[in-house]
Amino acid sequence: MSSVVNDPQLNSEQPNTPADGEAKLSVQNLWKIFGKRAERIIGGEHERRPREEVREATGCTIAVRDVSFDVRPGETFVVMGLSGSGKSTLIRCLTRLIEPTSGSLLLDGEDIRQMSPAALRELRRRKAAMVFQHFGLLPNRTIIDNVAYGLEVRGASKAERHARASEMIEMVGLSGYESSRPGQLSGGMQQRVGLARALAVDPEVLLFDEPFSALDPLIRRDMQNEVLRLQNELRKTSVFITHDLDEALKLGDRIAIMRDGDLVQVGTAEEVVGAPADDYVRDFVSDVARIEVLTLRSLMRPARDDEPLDGPEAAPSTLAGEAVAAAAGATAPVRVTEDGRLLGVVGREDLLRVIAEDRAQAPAATAGV
Repeated sequence: MSSVVNDPQLNSEQPNTPADGEAKLSVQNLWKIFGKRAERIIGGEHERRPREEVREATGCTIAVRDVSFDVRPGETFVVMGLSGSGKSTLIRCLTRLIEPTSGSLLLDGEDIRQMSPAALRELRRRKAAMVFQHFGLLPNRTIIDNVAYGLEVRGASKAERHARASEMIEMVGLSGYESSRPGQLSGGMQQRVGLARALAVDPEVLLFDEPFSALDPLIRRDMQNEVLRLQNELRKTSVFITHDLDEALKLGDRIAIMRDGDLVQVGTAEEVVGAPADDYVRDFVSDVARIEVLTLRSLMRPARDDEPLDGPEAAPSTLAGEAVAAAAGATAPVRVTEDGRLLGVVGREDLLRVIAEDRAQAPAATAGV
């Protein structure tokens, strides 16, 4: 008789996995080049040359080079990279806070680059909201008026905007602070106000530009958990910029890694960690414990003829690390099942191999520091 792993996380699909479908936001062949006659770079002899060579030869700086990706409805799409990789320029191009040099930005099929100034203002007021690193709160206004500011710009009545702002303040856990001023709140609380302000206008797309990088580690972790909670409740389409790999792995349905303006790889955390596109990505993820990222779907194999099939069950989305305890206490491999179907098995030796690879990798990562 089979035993079943009772951990709900072990037997359920990840809640943050979006359904495949038509893109909510589609970025195609996007370029941003700073400098005089920047457009001459595209299609010219310097188009694919390294950034420094282009700057020396032309005086122009390629911040974003021919980037394409789609963001699905309800997905959290994380763009990460080191300082200077182009990620913050990229997110500012999405609503034309920075004007792209070339390419298309499609929101529900409409090209943002072709919008009139009036249509662009409406986009920023109603469809897309941004959460910044440095909060951007109005210091002389109360918290409720800060949260309601976007609705005020829209022309909503005071009663209407305060009612909505109160709901958002409660949602982010700041009830009781409505009459306070930003300077009376901690950094983490101020960032919650910024998040509530973005949510108050009920945007279709949320844009986060390294919103937690200035926060202390513990507060940062709390804010990450808050974003996960709100995303599970609201299912907003989100683009999240970060330089922190752990944050990207925690928050992202998919992750895009940038280097010197180029998009190097796009994939799930499991794909990026388990199958890095090149040596740059491999070095980037070298100190990540694969046992905490890889799922049973990537480790499972067909059962051998001599193996019993009465081991514990787990969903294919189960992280390998979560299955270790179940596998250690069983005499048969973990059965990976979905909708009552057996997809494959994962034995103790399969999990031990991943653990051994993590341990072998750790000294190499330390040596490179």
